[in-house]
Amino acid sequence: MQQPLDLGKMEETHTVSLLYQRYAPGIFSYLHLHVHSREDAEDLLVDTFLAACESPSFNALSEDKQRFWLWRVVRNKVADYYRSPAHRPMANVDDLADALYADESHAPELLAERAEEYLQLRTQLQQLPWLQQQILRLRFVNDLTSADIANAVGKSDAAVRMMLSRTLNLLRSIYLKK
Repeated sequence: MQQPLDLGKMEETHTVSLLYQRYAPGIFSYLHLHVHSREDAEDLLVDTFLAACESPSFNALSEDKQRFWLWRVVRNKVADYYRSPAHRPMANVDDLADALYADESHAPELLAERAEEYLQLRTQLQQLPWLQQQILRLRFVNDLTSADIANAVGKSDAAVRMMLSRTLNLLRSIYLKK
């Protein structure tokens, strides 16, 4: 037996359908940026428009208020998504520690040694004459060529290359003595 057509229900469905066509792409983009997977974003999109269909007062709102209502629901859905324990990333602390220290360069002892070496190097660099410090800074911080450095400091290219070589050799010898 067929049920009689409810014109009010059809009009509501048509209104939500138009809103879906108009706002779904933007809402989906927002959702896809804020949740982990495309499938979750699609589910939240469906949930948003399902909430609009189920809301008794939604159709009584003006189009602007409907748009604001949809976006408020979307933001709430994203917040609910992250509040849910099922969507919180969980990690075993022991596994995390193992993964962190699997790369020996991140071990606390090596990080402390490296920090101490950097401090020693910084101290040695500060004891160099100003021109040598400047040439090192221009070469390794600013990534300039020796010709560009020569123009900047008013020396010849050969003089800059020689000074750079001697300075690096001096730092290397100091570093190797320790």
